[in-house]
Amino acid sequence: MLVRKSIWALALTTLFAVVTFAQSQPSGNASPSSATPVAPATSAPDTHLDSTRPTSLNQLLDRIIKREHDQITLISLYRPIIETYIQEIKRDKEMGFVPSHDYYYLGQADLARGISEKSILPKKSFGAYIPPGFLESAYVDRYHFDKQHYQFQYAGRTFLGDVRCWMFDVTPLPKAGKQLFSGRIWVEDQNYTIVRFNGVFLPQRSFLGLNAHFDSWRENVQPDLWLPALIFSQELTKKGYGENPFRGQTRFWGYRLGGVHHEAEFSDILVDSPAVQDDSTTAQDKTPVEAERMWEQEAEENTVDTLVRDGLIAPEGPVDKVLNTVLNNLIVTNNLNIEPEPRCRVLLTSNIEAFSLNHTIVLSRGLLDVLPDEATLAVVIAEQLSDALVPKLAEEQYGFADRLQVPTEKALREFSFKDSRDDWQATGEKAIALLRNSPYRNELATAGLFLKQLSLSSKSLPHLISPNLGNRIYPVAELLNAGQQLAPGDVKQVPALPLGARIKLDPWTNEIELVKSHGPALQSAREKEPLQITPFMPYLTRYSERKAVSQPASTTTSGGGEK
Repeated sequence: MLVRKSIWALALTTLFAVVTFAQSQPSGNASPSSATPVAPATSAPDTHLDSTRPTSLNQLLDRIIKREHDQITLISLYRPIIETYIQEIKRDKEMGFVPSHDYYYLGQADLARGISEKSILPKKSFGAYIPPGFLESAYVDRYHFDKQHYQFQYAGRTFLGDVRCWMFDVTPLPKAGKQLFSGRIWVEDQNYTIVRFNGVFLPQRSFLGLNAHFDSWRENVQPDLWLPALIFSQELTKKGYGENPFRGQTRFWGYRLGGVHHEAEFSDILVDSPAVQDDSTTAQDKTPVEAERMWEQEAEENTVDTLVRDGLIAPEGPVDKVLNTVLNNLIVTNNLNIEPEPRCRVLLTSNIEAFSLNHTIVLSRGLLDVLPDEATLAVVIAEQLSDALVPKLAEEQYGFADRLQVPTEKALREFSFKDSRDDWQATGEKAIALLRNSPYRNELATAGLFLKQLSLSSKSLPHLISPNLGNRIYPVAELLNAGQQLAPGDVKQVPALPLGARIKLDPWTNEIELVKSHGPALQSAREKEPLQITPFMPYLTRYSERKAVSQPASTTTSGGGEK
C-alpha cells in the first residue's frame, strides 16, 4: 500500500471526493459495491503444528506459506495501538543527513477489518503520508503469498538474536500482479514463522504515490504467537516534485488492552477468606483535610489506572524504580516531607513530554530514550516535582468515575494535564532550587546542552517535541544560558541520544525495560544522531527463553551466516 501520496494525487483529492460522492448516490438499478478490496473469508487457523520436519525445499516452502496464512488470521484477532513517526531529512556536509521536518501519527488498528486504523490524536497532522500504508508493512502479502505469485530463492541461515532462521529472497513472478512484495524473509526454524521481512511493494512509484522500502519485525509474545512489533521505513532518493527523503519508525503495542491485571486481581480475591476485614487502626470519619487528600489521591490513582488500561501508560515495573531512585535523591536532599510519597510512571508514546498528576510524575518513553545522562533526568524530574507540589483543582474532576470511562480512541481528547506558561516559569525556578541541594548540582552541564538541543530542534521536529497529554520540557534559563555551546562536530559532546536508545517495549504486556547495552564508542560525529530516527535491530528471543533468562545486549546478526 502507498505510504505517501504524489503531488498529483494531492491536487486531485478534492476532485475525486466530488466524483466519488456523486457516484455513491443510489440509482434505480444500482447494486452496492466497495472500492476497498476485502480479504477473502478465512476459517480459523490451524494452530496444530506439524512436528515432522520437511525433507525438501518444496516441503519447507509449503510449511512457510501455510504458516504465514495462519499468521494473517491470528493477527486479525487484535486491535493494537500503532504509532508512526516520520522525519523528513536533508543532506548536511558535516553530519550526513539531518531532520528538516517531522510528522506524527497515533491510532488504534482494527486488524479484523484488514488494513484499518483510527487516529486517536485530537488533531491529524500526517501531511501527504498515508497511515494505513505503514500498517500494510506488517504483512508480507495478505492475499497472494504463494508459489503461483512468487519465486523463492534460498539465501542461507543466520541468527536473529537467539532465534535461528532460514533466509529466502522473494520476488514476484512475471505478470503476477501489482502491490506484490519484493525482498527477503527470515523464517524461524521451529514453527516456520516469518519473523522479519525487508524490501518494498512493487511497483514502487505510481501516478498516485510512493511505496517506501521497509524492514518489518515480529516478536514472540506468547507460545507460538509472533505479532508485528517494529517497522523501519526509509527512502533517501528524491525523484518527484514534493517528495522529500525520509525515515520512519512504526511501533505496535497494546495487543492485550483491557482490564487484564484487574481480572487477575479479582481471581485472587475470590480465594480470600470471607472473614478478611479492614485492618485500619482507626474507625472514624476523616477530617476535612484528610478527606481532601484522599479525594485527590483517589482521582490520581484512578486516572493512572485508566491510562494504563487504555495502553498509554506502562504498568509499574523496573524502569519506574530507577526513576523513583532519582526522585528520592531530590526529596531526601531537600528535606521534603510529601504525603503520599511521589512516584514516577512512563507514558508509552515517542513524543518528548512530561507532566505531573497530583503526586504522580509522568515522563514519556521518547523523553527517556533521548536523555544523555542521569543528571539530565534529574533536571526533568525536578521540574515535575516542583509542579507536583502545587495542587491543581482541575485534576480533581477525575474523582468522578464517569469521567474515567474513556476508551483508548478518546483518551487524548478527554484528558489533558497541560500547565500554563506562568506555571512553567515558576516550576523552572523551583527546580533550580531543588537541584542546588541535590547530588546532581555539579553535573548539570550536559542538561544545559540537552535543553539547547531541544531548542535548536524545535523548528525541524515540532511534532516530536509537542506533547500529547502534558507539557514540553521547560527550558530553564539558568541551565540554557550556562556551560558549553553545541558543537555538532565534536564526537565527545553528546547533547541527546537517538530515539529508541534506552527503552524496550513489550508489545503484548506494555511492560518496559531499560536496554542493557551501553552502545559502542562513536567513530564520527555522524553517529551522534541526536533526537533522530535509526533502524531497528531487536534481539529476538523465543517466549519461553525470554521468561527464563535476561536478554543480552541489543544487537542482531543478519546477512550472511550459515549456508
